[in-house]
Amino acid sequence: MTTAPALLAVGPGTRDASGTEAVRSFVGRLGDGGAGAPVAWALTGPGGPSPAEAVADLAGRGVRRLAVVPLTLDVDPGATGPGDAVARAVAAHPGLDAVCGRPLGAHPFVLDALERRVEEALGTTTRTPGDRADTTVLLVGRGTVEPEANAELHRAARLLWEGRGFAGVETAFVSVAAPDVTSGLERCRALGARRVVVLPYFLFPEDATDRAALQVEGWSAVYPETDVRLAGVLGAGASLSGLVWQRYREALACPGRAGAACCAHPRTGAPGGAPCGEPGADFGEGPARA
Repeated sequence: MTTAPALLAVGPGTRDASGTEAVRSFVGRLGDGGAGAPVAWALTGPGGPSPAEAVADLAGRGVRRLAVVPLTLDVDPGATGPGDAVARAVAAHPGLDAVCGRPLGAHPFVLDALERRVEEALGTTTRTPGDRADTTVLLVGRGTVEPEANAELHRAARLLWEGRGFAGVETAFVSVAAPDVTSGLERCRALGARRVVVLPYFLFPEDATDRAALQVEGWSAVYPETDVRLAGVLGAGASLSGLVWQRYREALACPGRAGAACCAHPRTGAPGGAPCGEPGADFGEGPARA
């Protein structure tokens, strides 16, 4: 029987085969966290194993405790988080206990990776600091009915802008929330932007990133005088793998995270708003902690 708590990494579903493969590949490179932890992955929608299938697999491997880490940057569990699906799956296996960690969020590792995606979109030719000063970034999130969740995209935009030399970092959403991508691009143009990098706030390709790309393409056809470049999604990286394990450890260590239903809090992931793992707490948000 396995005694180490397992890691269950849960992402949003997608009909994009490349997105499903990206999640599978990323989880395959996570290792065991240095503690022999079993690892499984699931998607809350189409494209991959369901939470019920992943939990059943872990239970069959002798797992008795698991930590769920959402593979998202969003903080709205109603849209993409594991929440009820994992709770139901765990309830089907008496004796199995689950705790739930936070989404990866605007961690410094994530912000650094976003910056690299902007650099890639700008190209590989030799540039000067002035090139950034002429570049406006449009950070694009999924969009949700939860105002607090949408506000987190604005928080990430502010953190990305601080000290990085961009002309500005504006925000837009693929659906539900305003402004949409085309309205966000229009705002950038109205502010005088001549070059805009549209930066998806997503870990992997999915249906929403495809819709964002179509909106960018349509707007660019109408305003060809504006240099618009679409950056890639974050994708996998060693630093983000470390961040997943950080979320795993903090979930297991926090006494307030009993049960999978703790995914219900839209920012902390802890029941009742307990500030487990918030910036400044014991688990910290700095690179030295991962």
